[in-house]
Order: sequence, then C-alpha cells, then structure tokens
Amino acid sequence: MPEFVIERNMPGVGNASSQDIKQASMTSCDVLRELGPNIQWVHSYVTDDKIYCVYRAPDEGMIRDHAQKAGLPADSVARVRSVINPTTAE
Repeated sequence: MPEFVIERNMPGVGNASSQDIKQASMTSCDVLRELGPNIQWVHSYVTDDKIYCVYRAPDEGMIRDHAQKAGLPADSVARVRSVINPTTAE
C-alpha cells in the first residue's frame, strides 16, 4: 500500500494540551474506522506550528477525504517513493 506524508499547517499546535492532542487523535481514528481498512495512520510528528503525518492509503484522494471528514488541514500530501536512513549508505 502506498505511503503518504501529510503536512498540516496548524499554528501553535506544539503548545496544544495533551487533552487537545488526544481529542484530535480520537476524531482521526473515528474517521479512519468510518473509511474502512484501506487507510491507516502510521504516526505523526508535532512541531511548533505543523503536524507531519505518515499514512498508508491507496491514493491521495482517500487521504484528503479523511482530512476533510476529520476537520483537519491537509496543506500538502506527497507520496513516499522511497525511505532512506543511515544504513542506505552501507
């Protein structure tokens, strides 16, 4: 299944309370269950003003559908073509 990186511009999100982050996660998971097994949230990175999420889905359209239904921005959606790390150099 293709992986995607989603950039969500959310000013101040790095200062959100743990309860706010939990609620947003619960909303996202509710929408994922509604959309079915063809979309999966892998993990997310929260920075000061953005959240970067990694999802698996058949296409970008499903990613954007999830964002719209969850009330989350999806300012950029990019398909992952390969993954590299320090062992790539070996």
